[in-house]
Amino acid sequence: MIKRGLFGWTLLLALALGGHAFAGEYEEGKHYVRIASPLPTLHKDKIEVVEFFWYGCVHCFHFEPVLRAWQARQGEDVYVLGSPAMWNERMKTHAQAYYAAQALGVSDKLDEPLFAALNTPPRPKLDSEDELAAFFAKYGVADEDFRKAFNSFGVASQVRQADARARSTAIEGTPELLVNGKYRISGSLAGGQEEMLDVAEYLIARERAAMQN
Repeated sequence: MIKRGLFGWTLLLALALGGHAFAGEYEEGKHYVRIASPLPTLHKDKIEVVEFFWYGCVHCFHFEPVLRAWQARQGEDVYVLGSPAMWNERMKTHAQAYYAAQALGVSDKLDEPLFAALNTPPRPKLDSEDELAAFFAKYGVADEDFRKAFNSFGVASQVRQADARARSTAIEGTPELLVNGKYRISGSLAGGQEEMLDVAEYLIARERAAMQN
């Protein structure tokens, strides 16, 4: 395999970024953090972007539509995954709800309503299985089906994996992003939510260029 020289790699990166940013514009340790032990990704031939979030986080609530619009503009080699953060039992319960919705195939119907319910008045806590079962029922999910998914081994395993992912990357808040298991981006480092996505595009271009070598 032919290795590119520094100039060739820089040119390729600049072209991949389409003039949006230049190599060296974003600095490791200043605009993003490199993960000491990179995490495995689902697809080796694609670039993974993980969003750390919590349904009850108002910043995540506002970031979600921005992220979805950004996601729609990405190439087919980029995919986005959600990873719920959990620092207490309430957040763990909401993480269970997130993965239960996935298991039931109703994430598209329930993600936005859950965000909206927890971030707009009257802001119900939805921090118990019974409350969440009633909420899911409003969107056509039978009580028995919800409880089976909510308490399933598969959902419990995904919750543990999400918690381990957050601990391994040492996230400091939500929302934050993880690019290809290697680079963590926070709003405080990047300078804001829109800037988080700018840094993500820069790192995606770097990863894309490296995969082509």
